[in-house]
Amino acid sequence: MARTAAAEPQTATGRVPVRAATSADAEGIVRMRSEHVLSQPLSEEWIGRCTDELAPRLTPAGDARAVVVDAPDGTMAACALGLIHPVLPAPGYPRGLAARVHVVATHPDFRRRGYARAVVTALLDHLADAEGVTLFELHASVEAQPLYRELGFTGSPALMRMTRLEPTAAEGTPESRPAWLPPEQYAETVLKATAFACVYFTDEDGQPLQLHSVYSPAHPWQLVGGTMDIGERPFETAVRECREETGLTVAGPPRLLATVFGLPGAQWPYSTIGMVFDGGRLTAEQIRGITLNPQEHDEVRVLPLAEWRALMPDRDFERLTAVAEARRTGEAAYFGTWDWGNE
Repeated sequence: MARTAAAEPQTATGRVPVRAATSADAEGIVRMRSEHVLSQPLSEEWIGRCTDELAPRLTPAGDARAVVVDAPDGTMAACALGLIHPVLPAPGYPRGLAARVHVVATHPDFRRRGYARAVVTALLDHLADAEGVTLFELHASVEAQPLYRELGFTGSPALMRMTRLEPTAAEGTPESRPAWLPPEQYAETVLKATAFACVYFTDEDGQPLQLHSVYSPAHPWQLVGGTMDIGERPFETAVRECREETGLTVAGPPRLLATVFGLPGAQWPYSTIGMVFDGGRLTAEQIRGITLNPQEHDEVRVLPLAEWRALMPDRDFERLTAVAEARRTGEAAYFGTWDWGNE
């Protein structure tokens, strides 16, 4: 029987009634993880094994802490589990303690009620205030990423991190400002992105040239180009990739047509930043002389811009259109919605 909104856990003040978990909650947390977090539910044997492992760790002497919201029928409506572990001390975590938020789960009947936010917030506050943890890590789904960013986490869904330092002075004083972090620690907190560079070619009539991919059904037709190597500058990448993919050599000076940005998605955990340079107009002889790398592309095609629409995903065609317009007008484009899809 489905639970109703009237049966939702709620205090007299309207707040979600969270409580600290004990060893007796180990099985419930394990079942929440099995049913609502893992892609493949655990067998009863594994539920028993995980329960036996977790229960002693949820004691004061253990390394696990959890917060739960009880449902009216005695089961769990939501839970959050954190695992404390030691790290070498540093200015950002002087006590040498870190915690990984290992499980955050809400029963489907209680979703969209703020329970996930309530249990995670309570867990983080306890770990910071009572346990002295200052470094927090978690893996997030794309859907949950905005919540964790609101709570102070940064980075990609694959690894989000937050440093919460202990207050050292009254709020509002200069001493209460966030502490300076060494560069290697600060680097762990900032946006992670992959970078690429491309070359936009047309034929002598201004029709875009693209290559057909043998490895990416999501992006079947591509501009000449690829991912930047460490130590390369964008135009160097464009020149190298062009030579490797077509046998053509692009001469400078570089002329930027577009800057491209995409947010991460299910297919890739990082943002994407790219630059598209103008490769000019190719003669029919130059196009016939293109030599493809068969491990990457199997066809060169030149078409009027409008005819590309039927062959490409919408966001790819919109990017191509922006690049073509930049060539036509002489004004570089900013295309900021080339996001990774969630299909």
